[in-house]
Amino acid sequence: MQVDEQGWLSEVYYYPSPNFDARPLGGKINLLVIHNISLPPGVWGAEDIIALFQNKLVSTRHPFYEQLKEQKVSSHFLIDREGEIYQFVSVFERAWHAGVSSFAGVDNCNDYSIGIELNGSDQQTFTEVQYRNLAILTNFLLHRFSDITLERIVGHADIAIPSGRKTDPGPCFDWIYYKKLLE
Repeated sequence: MQVDEQGWLSEVYYYPSPNFDARPLGGKINLLVIHNISLPPGVWGAEDIIALFQNKLVSTRHPFYEQLKEQKVSSHFLIDREGEIYQFVSVFERAWHAGVSSFAGVDNCNDYSIGIELNGSDQQTFTEVQYRNLAILTNFLLHRFSDITLERIVGHADIAIPSGRKTDPGPCFDWIYYKKLLE
């Protein structure tokens, strides 16, 4: 895996999102945030997630989508249930994945983080290939961005304000197994 000078990784699928902006000048990328997402809730597949991140989600496809109609969100990456990795925003740009957030006393986590979405939910275990490819992607990011350390890999639930606003990646995400894959 490599990253080009624009911040796009090799060996992944590209679906550029318009939902990003520049990171603050001089800021360091030093946090990795793990999320889960399924659209509609509990349904697997990348198609509607890609559409959401590209502002192309058709709100009439499912009743749940009506509440997402005005959302402008993105993430740097998505890993689907089969382990495919999709990239939406350059790693050098600020994706809109963390919302109102704080880590170690520093607000606005989008400014200094990379977001990875896993196609999944709080109620379902993640697939082995998702963990393997998440570990490959994470190890690459740890090598590329030396200010991201194992202690600075968190779930969305760990940074969301107010506390309890988000639960992902959820209780079915096996942090011990994931961190073991990083060794």
